[in-house]
Amino acid sequence: MQSNEILTVVDSVSTEKGLDKSVIFNAIEIAIASASQRHFHEDADLYVLIDRDTGEYKTHRNWIVFDVSDEEFHHETHISKEDSGLEIGETFSKEQENIPFGRIETQAARQVMLQKVREAEREKVVEQFKSQNNKLVSGSVKRVTRDNIIVDITYEAEALLPRDKLMPGEIYKINDRIRAILQIVEVEGRGPQLMLNRSCPEMVTELFSIEVPEINEDIIEIRGVARDAGSRSKIAVKTNDGRIDPVGACVGMRGSRVQAVSSELGNERIDIIIYDDNPAQLVINALSPAKVESIVMDEDSRSMDIAVNEDNLALAIGSRGQNIRLASKLVGWNLNIISNEEAEAKVKVDETEFLANIIDSLGVQEDIAEKIISSGFLSFDDIAYAENDSFKNYIESEDEINRIKSAAEDAALLEAMGAVTEEEDNVESLEGLSLDEENIKKLSNKGIKNKDDLAELSIDELQDIIEISEDDASKMIMKAREHWFN
Repeated sequence: MQSNEILTVVDSVSTEKGLDKSVIFNAIEIAIASASQRHFHEDADLYVLIDRDTGEYKTHRNWIVFDVSDEEFHHETHISKEDSGLEIGETFSKEQENIPFGRIETQAARQVMLQKVREAEREKVVEQFKSQNNKLVSGSVKRVTRDNIIVDITYEAEALLPRDKLMPGEIYKINDRIRAILQIVEVEGRGPQLMLNRSCPEMVTELFSIEVPEINEDIIEIRGVARDAGSRSKIAVKTNDGRIDPVGACVGMRGSRVQAVSSELGNERIDIIIYDDNPAQLVINALSPAKVESIVMDEDSRSMDIAVNEDNLALAIGSRGQNIRLASKLVGWNLNIISNEEAEAKVKVDETEFLANIIDSLGVQEDIAEKIISSGFLSFDDIAYAENDSFKNYIESEDEINRIKSAAEDAALLEAMGAVTEEEDNVESLEGLSLDEENIKKLSNKGIKNKDDLAELSIDELQDIIEISEDDASKMIMKAREHWFN
């Protein structure tokens, strides 16, 4: 390429595309180096520098200074200390003769340059929309393909709306207006892309922000959203002004505000509930109008057993488990609905097991163990740190009380050590499935603590807990099941 050609291309492309000249120069440098590569070894490290004033360019080649005696030494990529005059690990660069460009080299350079310019254009557009990431945008449908809808969101920018990010049953034609959440997504090999999503929880949040002025004024906060797109959503709201009813404000006069949101979402049903810092109370609010009789919480596994009477059982679970599933997503705990009878039976089983543990670990008679439980002590920690007066109604000896408390303290310590060991074993088991710490924590919060727990999941259930592709989820579940067949 001639120097005057390079300067002409830089000026014209920069003006036409609205890109900085340095971006075009960089693209041409990469293009010339790429086209020159075919005249060198495939592993050769080439780079080109263009004089920004004259358009003259020079081709350079890099070698890594390497130990000649090392069996990995490769003369196309490595050079010795003696030949380079540098230390091992440093980079030796030498100017090469510019390759004369024929038709093939020119075509190759042109393709690379166009690709780099398109990438620069895309990055420029993405940069303009960074402040609108996860915000609601509107546009018109430009093109409809089998897998995607291409939407013009400004005169010079378009975004991709995959069909799996639409709500069920939605159909759009060219020139239709559309509103969706803009998401900047890193696509492997293509960099950041503008994507649209109508099925995400943010869609509900943004629409309420438009319809309810109090949300934009920070008088009302949306603290959580759980959504089955096109069917049902639950949102938890909180007020920062005690004089305002957050649910009433979101519903609006005669339901006008919530109806406007629902209409945009294809008449999706929306449950608005009061947020509470207490997760148990939040669950009660989320399951309303089903009446909760009792809740047993396990903070270690972040799970709750929720007892309801038979009349409310179907209402609490919902059609195909939708109500309890959305409540679980909203609260962030694993929720198990059980009947009152099952809850009472579970309590009796737990008490029977603890009774046996007390007799065995504390060395007391059954009648004393029963009185300890009936006094409200439901763990060894409760017994170990209770006041001595709590036992004097059925244990006269102060020494015996102290002995029981000391034994309870030892038993509590053994329980804790066993729990720690089990947790370490479970983490080690899950680590064997190439999971990072964050995903292990997410699984643990949902009660998935080892390979067996994970092996029993379906692909959809695993994808609900961690971000993973369908193919990778299938492979992970099969790997977790391997030991079943060995």
